[in-house]
Amino acid sequence: MTLDELNHLDPSHAASAFARCCGSTRWAAAMTAARPFASLDATRRRADEIWASLGESDWLEAFAAHPKIGERRPVSEWSAAEQAGMTAAGDDTTARLAALNAAYEARFGYIFIVCATGKSSSEMLALLLARMTNDPGRELAVAAEEQRRITALRLAKLVDAHE
Repeated sequence: MTLDELNHLDPSHAASAFARCCGSTRWAAAMTAARPFASLDATRRRADEIWASLGESDWLEAFAAHPKIGERRPVSEWSAAEQAGMTAAGDDTTARLAALNAAYEARFGYIFIVCATGKSSSEMLALLLARMTNDPGRELAVAAEEQRRITALRLAKLVDAHE
């Protein structure tokens, strides 16, 4: 859809469209209320402002909307494209990611979030290993930033990068 079409969607459809970009219902509602947007850049700036104003429960809700990295289950077209680096992953890498995903979730209480676009399975595995050493507060901030980056990419997909 174009940005103009997004700007003119009825509120329920706009909130659903924004929810494709970020799983936080408060974020999607705030983005819906913030319309109209003049450009993709303006949309991203407002998205970042709203994201930064939200709290931990909103962030966790957004994280929960994602499949786990390397999880072999049906995922959205966007998630599948973002995790394209996993297609070449061998069974060993996939098994290691699954085990580390479980350890990460046990340690932090939510799934490992990474902006996977353009990353190989080995890069994602290395990031997961490195982030396991973060303290919980630092890791929440890192995960929130990764979600922000994912959201920015998805906003461009949502409006087909047309202005």
